[in-house]
Amino acid sequence: MSAPAGTPPVHEVELAIEGMTCASCVARVEKRLNRVDGVSATVNLPLETAHVELTAPVDDAALVEAVENAGYAARVTSRRDVSPPAATDRGADLRSRLVVSAVLTVPVVALSMVPALQLTGWQWVVAALTLPVVTWGAWPFHAAAARAARHGASTMDTLVALGVVAATVWSLWALTLGGAGELGMRMRPSLVPSASGGTPELYFEVAAVVTTFLLAGRYAEHRARRRAGDALRTLLELGAKDAERVRTAADGSAAVGPDGARLTERVPAASLAVGDLFVVRPGEKVATDGEVVEGTSAVDASLLTGEPVPVDVGPGDAVTGATVNASGHLVVRATRVGEETTLAQIGRLVARAQTGKAPVARLADRISAVFVPVVLGLSVLTLAGWLLAGADLQMAFTAAVAVLIIACPCALGLATPTALLVGTGRGAQLGILIKGPEILESTRRIDTVVLDKTGTVTVGRMQVERVVAGPAGEQEVLAYAGAVEALSEHPIAHAVAEAARTSAPRSEAGTGADGVSIGALQAFGFAATPGGGVEAVVRRAHSGLTGLAADGGLNARRVLVGQPSWLAGQGVALPDDLARAFADAEATGASAVVVAWDGAARGVIVLRDPVRATSARAVAELRDLGLRPVLLTGDGEGAARVAAREVGIADEDVVARVLPQDKAAVVARLQGEGCVVAMVGDGVNDAAALATADLGLAMGTGTDVAIEASDITLVRGDLRSAPAAVRLSRRTLRVIRQNLFWAFAYNVAAIPLAAAGLLNPMIAGAAMAASSVIVVGNSLRLRHAGELPGQRKRRPSSRR
Repeated sequence: MSAPAGTPPVHEVELAIEGMTCASCVARVEKRLNRVDGVSATVNLPLETAHVELTAPVDDAALVEAVENAGYAARVTSRRDVSPPAATDRGADLRSRLVVSAVLTVPVVALSMVPALQLTGWQWVVAALTLPVVTWGAWPFHAAAARAARHGASTMDTLVALGVVAATVWSLWALTLGGAGELGMRMRPSLVPSASGGTPELYFEVAAVVTTFLLAGRYAEHRARRRAGDALRTLLELGAKDAERVRTAADGSAAVGPDGARLTERVPAASLAVGDLFVVRPGEKVATDGEVVEGTSAVDASLLTGEPVPVDVGPGDAVTGATVNASGHLVVRATRVGEETTLAQIGRLVARAQTGKAPVARLADRISAVFVPVVLGLSVLTLAGWLLAGADLQMAFTAAVAVLIIACPCALGLATPTALLVGTGRGAQLGILIKGPEILESTRRIDTVVLDKTGTVTVGRMQVERVVAGPAGEQEVLAYAGAVEALSEHPIAHAVAEAARTSAPRSEAGTGADGVSIGALQAFGFAATPGGGVEAVVRRAHSGLTGLAADGGLNARRVLVGQPSWLAGQGVALPDDLARAFADAEATGASAVVVAWDGAARGVIVLRDPVRATSARAVAELRDLGLRPVLLTGDGEGAARVAAREVGIADEDVVARVLPQDKAAVVARLQGEGCVVAMVGDGVNDAAALATADLGLAMGTGTDVAIEASDITLVRGDLRSAPAAVRLSRRTLRVIRQNLFWAFAYNVAAIPLAAAGLLNPMIAGAAMAASSVIVVGNSLRLRHAGELPGQRKRRPSSRR
């Protein structure tokens, strides 16, 4: 939720909330908070936080009190800080309870269900083993049920707790006062409980099995849910940890030493203030957002922008914190620090988007408000009905407990986690990682897929597309340019040098004394002009002469590689054909450099981030699934349209020149138009959009932040995994729905039998366990399913 239009929030408050277990908990907390005047709150279950926007003054105590009135503990963590609060490891607690309960439950079931194992005093052993399970092991269910009861509500935890308590209390009464504790007593399973008389039954195994199965389901669900909070922690680690700050003299100017050099000191990046000067050396991260005061360099911003071409900066240019200084020495003045930096703003976008995308409520959660009270009412009516019919207390209580036990939603607790576990295992074989059950619902509904261009549809790094050369020839132009660019650290230089290496003919003339191939080009006297170009003297290696300075003679040439404007300053003009080639490349969004020697331009090298070989096929498969592909990029219109046409995306579905912080807004706009959107991306700049989308898919070759903010990770970095992920998710969702149907059908069909006294609670417990086995078996079908459509099976190769 957000504040009313035109009314900016006075404050943004983050609350840490403890005790939430399901979507109904989220709804209850949101309802209580939003009742407070001036509060607009959104609760995030994975992060266990609430984001509150205040349009009127509200003190922290009022917010905490509202959460406590809903039955949960809360504390204010910050009025600006969006990082997930430190909390107790609930997963470790659930795991320890599960392990201990499982170890104790196995002998309980064996002794209770197999008469041959019932040695003298077996019932007392079973009681001793069961009590830790139904008290300490089942404590999360008891606590949640008590919390809901205090506020006049009921959940599935209520039914679990009542069933476990009823079975345990009855068994303890039977053991201590009902005669079931006599040594030598045996208990044989029977389908229909005896009408009256005899030794009362013990139901310890029912209470232990219910607790253990549901702990297993709750632990599996918790593990998947908690991963959603990792994106912010990963994002915060991207920034620089420290900075080389320039010391300040008493008059406010930079302090200098005896030699006139500036004095600097290493300080934590968080201690920088607006106006501070700091030094960024080659290879270091920019500590915070700022403006270049001295120096020129190429800054690699791909970490945040996802685009492969670095940005040339000089005095007066803005730089962004967490980007990398690729080459030169920079002095930067801090303009934004702390929570005002671009990195922090992206972090807030990710947190806000995750908060706004609460997990889809489970079917069990949605109907619990009706199902649980109905079952409790039926149990009470069963007890009263049998007593009014003249049955003894044991018969009446046995039937009432059977109703509670048979209705206990153990199979429901396993329906989603087991199918998810098997489905994600199958996905791992296909290079697809699915993070949680709520994601599967999203795959069924999506109708639009937004594709980030760089690193997703394209390879993500520059490659030479073509060489336009005059009389010198393409091979010679590329060879001379590669010799010079091999000495540069610029990514475009790397692409040119790599293309020159791979296209150079193999030398058969041997090597000289210094190991250089005879005939290979060597560069000397390298010099670079940031934003302009590079130059060096290049000559061919000759036997016995390699390593000598080459200022002239021996085919030495002064080679220049750079922009036309820089070459013009060097006295080199472009002929019309090369000027047209350069302009055409720029118009289509490609990068281009001009190569010159002997005072004349010899050729133009055109570079582009190429489309992946499998992208066109992937887009076709997405269309076959009924999905509309949209290309989203920060690149210009020319580059975007070239890539879109190559993979089969219409021009009207291309959104170009989108700033990193605006990508989430584009996704939100599509959602506002009625689209259900999936986003496929790989960069930090895609993280907020991935979290905002109804379904986020991250390329496994991308950044950790994008991967953590997404719902599905495509490990192989192949865009064809995106349609495969949709197919797998939809198939897993179908299995989950089948599981839920059979679990409910089992409950609904068996409750009348239990109420009629035709079902022994012990048999009800066994049937409950059997229903869980059926659910697990149905889920395991995903393991043995054939290859997904679009995935070819490997076949034995035949001898040729």
